[in-house]
Amino acid sequence: MSIRRLPEHLVNRIAAGEVVERPASALKELVENAIDAGATRIAIKLAGGGIDLIEVSDDGCGMDRDEMGLALERHATSKLPDDALEAVSTLGFRGEALPSIASVARFTLESRVRGADGWQRVVDNGRLESEGPAALPPGTRIRVERLFEKVPARRKFLRSGRAEYAACVDVVRRLAMARPDISFSLEHEGRRALGVQGGETGPDRVAALTDRALAENSVGIDFEREGVRLGGVAGLPTFNRGVADHQYLFVNGRPVKDRLLAGAVRGAYADVLARDRHPVVALFLEVPSDAVDVNVHPAKTEVRFRDPALIRGMIVSGLRRALDEAGHRSVQRADPVALGNWQSEPLATAAELALGALADTGGSDMPMPASRQSTVWDRKPGFTMPPPMARAEPAWAPPPETVSYPLGVARGQVAKTYIVAEAQDGLVIVDQHAAHERLVLERMRRAMDGGGVARQALLLPEVVELDESACDRLETRTAELVEFGLELERFGPAAMLVRATPAMLGNGDVKALVTDLADELAAYDETLSLKERLDHVAATMACHGSVRAGRVLSVAEMNALLREMEITPHSGQCNHGRPTWVKLAHGDIEKLFGRK
Repeated sequence: MSIRRLPEHLVNRIAAGEVVERPASALKELVENAIDAGATRIAIKLAGGGIDLIEVSDDGCGMDRDEMGLALERHATSKLPDDALEAVSTLGFRGEALPSIASVARFTLESRVRGADGWQRVVDNGRLESEGPAALPPGTRIRVERLFEKVPARRKFLRSGRAEYAACVDVVRRLAMARPDISFSLEHEGRRALGVQGGETGPDRVAALTDRALAENSVGIDFEREGVRLGGVAGLPTFNRGVADHQYLFVNGRPVKDRLLAGAVRGAYADVLARDRHPVVALFLEVPSDAVDVNVHPAKTEVRFRDPALIRGMIVSGLRRALDEAGHRSVQRADPVALGNWQSEPLATAAELALGALADTGGSDMPMPASRQSTVWDRKPGFTMPPPMARAEPAWAPPPETVSYPLGVARGQVAKTYIVAEAQDGLVIVDQHAAHERLVLERMRRAMDGGGVARQALLLPEVVELDESACDRLETRTAELVEFGLELERFGPAAMLVRATPAMLGNGDVKALVTDLADELAAYDETLSLKERLDHVAATMACHGSVRAGRVLSVAEMNALLREMEITPHSGQCNHGRPTWVKLAHGDIEKLFGRK
C-alpha cells in the first residue's frame, strides 16, 4: 500500500478529534481567542447546550479580510511571532482551533478592524460557502451551528443538551475567573445564565462565580518562593462540598486540570477536612515560562512543570500557612432546617386571654373551647398556679465582659457535651470534645517540632492483644510512635506491650488507643507519605486524649477551653473536618421570637 498525502479537509477533521471533543471544548477555544485579541467584553450565546449554536462576540482587535482567510488555515497563528514556543504568553498558539471547528460544523466568521469595514466568511463542514461584507461593531463574532451534524460517529457520543450546557458554563466560569478585568455574559436559549462586569478584584470575581458566601468564609493566599508566586482564595475547611467541582487551578492565567495540583490541594487540607468532603479553592500560579510546558496536549488543559516537587510543596505550604492564619474561624451560616426545629409556643388570642382571666376569678360559667382544654389557660374557678420554684442565685462577682473575646464567655453546659457561651454578637455553642481534640493535636505538633512528645511511663506495662498483622504494622512503626510519646514493644505473636503513653493524654484507654492506631496504619500505610501518616497518628492520639462528651466542666475549665481555641490554628474544625463551634447571631435569635 502506497503512502499518500491526506486531503486538507480530512486532516482538519482528524485534528478536530483532539481539539473539538464536545461543544464546551469548541467554546473554550473561541473564548480564548477573544481574550488573546484584547477584548474587554465577551458575549456568549448558546442553544441546545452548544450543540445547536455557539456564538461568541468580542470587542477585540478584529481581523481584516486577508487575515480571516489565513485564520481558517491550519497552523496559521498570530500568537507566535518567532519560534520560541517555550516563551508563549497567550492562551492559544497552535493555530488549529478555527479550521478544526469549521470542518465539523457550519461556521460563520465575522470581523472588523477599527477604522475599516467588516467582512464575513461562511464555511460549511470544511467547504467555503460564501464571503462578503458584514455590518458589525469593531471586533469579532463567530457562530458555530449544528456541531458534528455531518459526523454522526462523533455526535452520538455527545451527552444530553443539559449536560453539555453544564460543561459550557464551567468553561466560561473558569476563563472569567482568570480574567477579572474582562466583562463576560452568557445566554442559553435566550435566558441569561451568567454575567460579570470587568474591573473586579480577583477574590470578588471568584466569589461571584462560585458562592457569594465564599467571600466571608475564605482566606486570601499570597505566597512566593524561588520566582514562583501563588495567589488566590481558599475556603475554610468547614466551607466544603461533596464533590471537587469547586476547585479552580490556573497557571499563568491558563485554566488547567492537573493531577499534581489537585493532589497538592488534597494534601494541604488532609488533616482539617473529612475524607469524603472537598475544599473550595481558586489558586493562581505565576511560573516563569521556561519552567512550565503548556504544549502537552492539543486542548491545553494539562501542563508539565520542570520542578514538580517545588510546585507541590509551595501549594501545600501556601495553603497551610493561610489556613493557620484563619485561627479559630469556622463557617457561620444559620441552617434554616436547624432553626426550623426550634419550637415556639402558639400565641394565645386576645379572646382566649380574656377567658383565661375570667376563669381564674370565677367570673364566667362559659365552658372553655375544646381546642384550649389542655392549655395552661384551662383552669377551674379558684385555682391558682403555683409560683416557679427555681430562683436566681446572687453572683459572687460580676460576669466578665464579652467584648474582648471572639468566642464569648461561658454561661453553662448543655447535655454535658456542649458549652454555651455569650459573645458580643450572639450565642456560641461549642462541641467540647471536638474542640479539645483539635487543641490536643496542635499541642502534639508543637511538641514534635520542639523535639518530641513527653512520655508518661506506666507503673505496670499493659498488654494489648491484637491480630498478628496489626502487631506487625505497629512493630515496624515503633520508632516513629516513640516520638509521639507512645512506647511499644512486641509481646508474642499477637500482642503488644505498652510501656509509656503521651503525658498530655492523661489516663486514657490504652487498649482503644493502640487498636485505633493499628487500624489507621492499615488504612494509610501505603497510600500516604510518612509526614501524612504521622499526622493521622497524631490525630488518632489526640482523639483519645481529649475531653469526652458527657464530662461536666467547671466554668473556669470552659473559659480556658474557649481562650485556647481563640489562639490555636485550625481550631474552627476538629481533626475529622467537622466544625467545633457554631454561632446563633442576635438576628437569628430575634427571628425565633418573631421580632424580625
